[in-house]
Amino acid sequence: MFINSSKILFTMMVMLGTLITVTSNSWLGAWMGLEINLLSFIPLMSDNNNFKATEASLKYFLTQALASTVLLFSVIMLMQKNNLNTELTESFSSTILLSSLLLKSGAAPFHFWFPNLMEGLTWMNSLILMTWQKIAPLMLISYLNQTNFLTISVILSVTIGALGGLNQTSLRKLMAFSSINHLGWMLSILNINESIWLIYFMFYSFLSFVMIFMFNIFKLFHLNQLFNWFMQNKMIKFTFFMNFLSLGGLPPFLGFFPKWMIIQQLTFCNNYFLMIILMMSTLITLFFYLRICFSAFMLNYFENNWMNSIQYNKNEMNLYLIFSFFSIFGLIFISMFYFML
Repeated sequence: MFINSSKILFTMMVMLGTLITVTSNSWLGAWMGLEINLLSFIPLMSDNNNFKATEASLKYFLTQALASTVLLFSVIMLMQKNNLNTELTESFSSTILLSSLLLKSGAAPFHFWFPNLMEGLTWMNSLILMTWQKIAPLMLISYLNQTNFLTISVILSVTIGALGGLNQTSLRKLMAFSSINHLGWMLSILNINESIWLIYFMFYSFLSFVMIFMFNIFKLFHLNQLFNWFMQNKMIKFTFFMNFLSLGGLPPFLGFFPKWMIIQQLTFCNNYFLMIILMMSTLITLFFYLRICFSAFMLNYFENNWMNSIQYNKNEMNLYLIFSFFSIFGLIFISMFYFML
């Protein structure tokens, strides 16, 4: 009871830190919110019975502390720009500030800590790290006007996120590189249209939740576990792997809708170069997702008969099927609603 109440308290503190950062009207207030968020999330990560979780919490603290230090240093330099009176110093400070925020969010080229950290976390903590923990840094990035360096980060993020998942057998690392790839999409639209960024983030959070909800129920951590278990239930097998494709952004699934909006917006802005890179990276991502799903979608596929049946909660499974229904057929309903209007 004490453990559950303490986790609820720290979760509320994590949310409070993010809200302080988002609603702050000064960089110092935003830095304080980030620190509250950091110091509240570390107790959620650490586990005395799991050495990897404790190691991950230490890695996260060191990385975020470094980013916070650089952020505070760059903010002080920006505050002294009137005394220094040089445009070069202001531009340099803004670049350093953007770098610290990219490090906090796990975007390339400051992404090296993110996949290794994910490997030591539970699924619920991984979901928080991939979704909620990105809100505050992304909001602060939207306040900056560093288009050139942000474009470089977008290109690196979508490329590394696509190529990094090619030979992964760990589901947590696979989701980590998928998160880096999606982060590149979000950064590409951040300074163009914040409403589309918010829509993309909400859709990505929902799709990640559906995947991790399933992983968490059955304690799945590696690809071979998928093929050893999902063959027992055809309905769950097909819906699960379709959710994989929806997360990758394959039409006509729901994950294609936010990417469709970003492609359309980049077309309006005549930014065809960035649009082509984003689409090519998505094709690479869909390649290894399809490679994972291909054998599962085969009608005539070899299955072991000696596998033991796995017990699961029917209420949780029904809830998962409802979420999967919206993930698979959501784009169709959105299109019908759009044409009706």
